[in-house]
Amino acid sequence: MKKQVIKLLATVTFGLVGGFTVSQVNSQAAYKTVSIKKVTKAAYHKASNSGAFYNQAHTKKIVNLKTHPYTTYYVTKEAVMKNGSKKAVFYYAKSASGIGGWVWNKYLTKGKSPFGLKYAKSYLAMDAKTGEVLASHNGNTQRLVASTGKLMTIYLAVQKAEKENAWNKTVSVAGSGLRSMGLSSAVGGFQFKTGHKYTVKQLYDAALIESSNNAAIALGRWVSGSNAKFIKKMNAQAAAWGLSSKTKFVSASGLENDDLSPYGYWASGSYTAGNEVSAKDLATIARKLINDYPDVLKQSKLTSMKTDGQTLTNANRLLKGKTYYSSDLNVDGLKTGYTPRAGLCLVATSQKAGKHRLITVVLNDQNEFTETNSLMKHVYKTADVYK
Repeated sequence: MKKQVIKLLATVTFGLVGGFTVSQVNSQAAYKTVSIKKVTKAAYHKASNSGAFYNQAHTKKIVNLKTHPYTTYYVTKEAVMKNGSKKAVFYYAKSASGIGGWVWNKYLTKGKSPFGLKYAKSYLAMDAKTGEVLASHNGNTQRLVASTGKLMTIYLAVQKAEKENAWNKTVSVAGSGLRSMGLSSAVGGFQFKTGHKYTVKQLYDAALIESSNNAAIALGRWVSGSNAKFIKKMNAQAAAWGLSSKTKFVSASGLENDDLSPYGYWASGSYTAGNEVSAKDLATIARKLINDYPDVLKQSKLTSMKTDGQTLTNANRLLKGKTYYSSDLNVDGLKTGYTPRAGLCLVATSQKAGKHRLITVVLNDQNEFTETNSLMKHVYKTADVYK
C-alpha cells in the first residue's frame, strides 16, 4: 500500500487523452525514451490551451502552451516515450525566438499559427481611405477607451475652430475644478495658472499631445457652452456618423466618472461609468478626424512641444525617436489612453509611400506599443490593398 502511494505522489497528472498520461514527473524513471529521430522541419501551433513543453526526461516544465497563444513552433525531432506500460509520440519543437522543448504530439496541430494579439481584449485595423476593416478581434464590442475617447472631443473642437477661424480665440478656463485637476498627479498634466489666458490652439495642443484632461474639458465647454451640453453633442455626433447605438460618451476627457466627480465634471451615467466605444467605432472616429482635418497629423506626430512655458510630452512611444519606433511602419499619430479599468489603449496611424493610410486600435491591452507594431506588420503583409 505504501509503495502505491509513493508511486502516485511521484506523478502529478495534467492530461489524459487516448489512455496515455502526460505528467510532470519527479523521477526520471517514469519517462523513458524508446526511440528518437530527426524529422523534416515543419510548422505547428497549439491545438488548444492544454499542454506544456518539458525537458526530454519530463523532470522540468519549460512553458505552458497557453502563455503563447499565437506562436508558430517548428518540429525537428520525434520521439516515442514510455510512461509505465503506455507509449506515445512526442515532438521536439521551438519557435523562431527559441521558445519550446518536448511536447506530446496531440497538443500541437500542423500549420503556422493564425494571427492574433496576446493581450488586447479588442483590436481592429482599418483602411483610412475606404473604411474597410482589414483585421479585427472583438472589434464591435464596446469597451472603456480612456483618453483615446478624446479623439471625438478633438474632432468637434477642430470643426468649430476651422469653421469660425477661432484658433487664436481665448477660451475660459474658469473654475477651481479645472485648476485642481491640472495639479493632480493622477489626472493632471497641464496647469491652468491664475491670471493666464489660453487660446483654442493651446488647449488643442495640450489635449492632443499631452492628453490633458482639463484642456479637453475646457475645449468641450467652449464648443457647446457647458460640459453637459458638450457630452450630448458627442453622442449626437456618434449617432450622425452611424456609430453603434451601444457606443456612449459620458466624458470629454476620457476619464471615468469616479475620477471626474471630485472636480465637478460627473455629468451623466453611473458613478463608475466611462466612455464605452468599440474598436471599430473608435477607428471610424479617427478616420473622420484624419480625412476631414489632415493637419491634425502635424501635431499628433510631435513627441513634445512647449506652450505657455509648459512642456507637453507625447506618450505615444511608436513615434519617431521613441522606444518602439519602426522605420518600416513610420507611425505618425494618433492617441494613447489609460485608466486602471480601461487598461492600455492606443489608436495609431501610419502610411507607406504610395499606399492607403492605415489606422489601428488596441483596447484593454497590456503592451499596446508592441502589439500595435505586430498588428500593423501583419496587415501590411497580408492585406491585398498593401500588396
